[in-house]
Amino acid sequence: MPTLQRFGVVSVRMYADDHRPPHFHIVSPDFQVLVRISDLRVIEGEARPDQIAEAIAWAREPGPQMGRVE
Repeated sequence: MPTLQRFGVVSVRMYADDHRPPHFHIVSPDFQVLVRISDLRVIEGEARPDQIAEAIAWAREPGPQMGRVE
């Protein structure tokens, strides 16, 4: 699974042919969550908001990281 970005021990990863809906994984030694790209909501797994805030903020930025350019 390619790592798109790292924030300390937290990494953002994505599989090329993963199941729907389109999503990415936020992974750390303590948790793993799946986040739907369309609305940046956690769809699987559990983590405190402060554990994933930096990764969600990165994904929210306009640009090619999640396939969105504004």
